Parts: sequence; C-alpha cells; structure tokens
Amino acid sequence: MTSTPPDRLTDPSLAERLAHVRWIAGGTAAGNSTLARLLAERHGIAVLDGDRAEHRRLDRCSAERHPHLAALRDRPPGAPWHGRSARQVFRAMPSLHGEMTGFLVEDLLALPADRPVLVDYFGILPRDLAPLLRHPGQAVFLLPAPAFRKAALAARYADPARARATWGRRGPAERTRRAPRPRRPLGR
Repeated sequence: MTSTPPDRLTDPSLAERLAHVRWIAGGTAAGNSTLARLLAERHGIAVLDGDRAEHRRLDRCSAERHPHLAALRDRPPGAPWHGRSARQVFRAMPSLHGEMTGFLVEDLLALPADRPVLVDYFGILPRDLAPLLRHPGQAVFLLPAPAFRKAALAARYADPARARATWGRRGPAERTRRAPRPRRPLGR
C-alpha cells in the first residue's frame, strides 16, 4: 500500500472526515511530544505518534511517488547526513516535499472517528496540513527558542545508544556542525 495520492489530499470531504483530529506540529525539540503526552493523559485522547510511524512508512513508499523517502531505505543511522551540508540534508527531507502527508491521512482514516485523535508529528508543513483542516484551530505549530531546543536535544542525546541510533557513529554535534561560509569581499 502506498500513500494517498496528492490530488485526493485537497478533497474538501477529507477535512470533514478528519474533523475529530487535532495536530501538534512544529520544530524538533519544541515540546510537541511532551505536550501531546500530557494532553492525552489528562483528557484520554488517542495519540498518533508520527515519529514512530515514520519508520514503518519506508516499507509502504514507492520510488516514483516518494523519491526522498525511498532514498532513505536501507540506510544505516546517520547515513543521510554523511558528507552533506545541513542545507542538502534539509532539501532532501521527505516531509519538505509533502511525501509524508498521504501516509498520515491513511493512518488517521484507519482509526476510529468516534473520539478525538491528537497527531504528534514534526514532519508536516502548514501548506500540506491546511487542506486537511476544517478550521485553523485544529492545529498548532510549536517553534522552539534556540536555547530551549539546544537544552532539549542535549538531554535527548545524553544517552549514547539513542544518539547512535539516530546519528550513527558520529554524534549530533559533529553531524550538525555548520560548514564555514565563504567570505564575500567587502563592498560587494
């Protein structure tokens, strides 16, 4: 099974079918998962954890419809970052190209619609989410302040096993280090 075709993602009836869904999206390490967990505990809401589901989508993607996601198949941890700049990694992200949206829709439509569902996922952009909403109040995007994000990532990757599972042999600091920018001559 592959994801919902892009032309079906703008069907107005889809927003109606997903009216019970609320979204917490935004930057990595912004507190999305923490907030989703707290809301689920307090209100008994089902949570769709998009981060965990993302890995299962590799088996469901096709190279024709999901070229950026398919490129990650059978790659070891950290491989997408090896030898590439942060900009190159960013431009290769499947979610930047809307490749994850169809999978999210399929996952949500497979769940019972008789109670609220909260989606916790950083990998959907506002432009891809907007057609799925009946009204803007169904979604929130969290953007972490730089100091908050740095502290959250340091805590997350303090466990060496977790860091290796995501980043490979090299740690996140080495993988995300910015390359020096070429200097432009003054006056140009």
